[in-house]
Amino acid sequence: MSNLTEIFKNHKAFIPFVVADDPDFETTVDNIVALANGGADIVEVGIPFSDPIADGGVIQAADLRAFAAGVRTKTVFEIVEAARKRTDVPIVFLTYLNIVFKYGYDEFCKKCQELDVSGLVIPDMPYESREDIVPTADKYGIDIIPLIAPTSGHRVEKIAKAASGFIYVVSSLGITGERNEFFNGLKDLVAEIKHYTDVPTAIGFGVHTPEQAKTMAKIADGVIIGSAIVDIVAKKKQAAPQAVEAFTKSIRTAVDEAEAEKARV
Repeated sequence: MSNLTEIFKNHKAFIPFVVADDPDFETTVDNIVALANGGADIVEVGIPFSDPIADGGVIQAADLRAFAAGVRTKTVFEIVEAARKRTDVPIVFLTYLNIVFKYGYDEFCKKCQELDVSGLVIPDMPYESREDIVPTADKYGIDIIPLIAPTSGHRVEKIAKAASGFIYVVSSLGITGERNEFFNGLKDLVAEIKHYTDVPTAIGFGVHTPEQAKTMAKIADGVIIGSAIVDIVAKKKQAAPQAVEAFTKSIRTAVDEAEAEKARV
């Protein structure tokens, strides 16, 4: 059982997301710490990419702000290194395959191990390409976290059986971004995943309110929120950490309420 999987043991997890170097280095570090202080179980840090196929407008805009700030992959590692001086919250990267490939699979995973980064979410990596990186990731104790979507169909079984850390369950069709309607077969999709594996599930894409987080936490083992937090950063800029922490606390409360209500049923 991986360190990430252990986090979900008898506990509903909240996984918030921020884009590295948005709006700048120090604010990103402060935001990671604020998320940890607000009750995040895992912090997902996005590595800016020029063609982020899974990301909606809010996160794309954050990537552009980070590029304007001069972000590089090296910068992202330095941000985590600085954050590690202030928090030991589990961290995973959301990245795209070309970034890891260009840096070098071995060097990238080795650096993750050094900084206690526990996993990688790689939205543009098909299941069939996993073996290009998984042996290297395994060598350094890094989980490659798969995504399962409403369109995964017959691939759900093999993706689930190969999963480690946790499974990122995509809540709806399309890209990231706040939404009020989700795939109505989420309960069935999570149940199907659970038929094939004990690896925890966390639902993301579009969740942005405490009420939605509470609903999703009743379906899955955890909840992922990205665009809503990135939007706070866009609006508050260097003043974001306080607002980010307050928002995180509100989601933490909602997720804990879902766990308590489910326990009473």
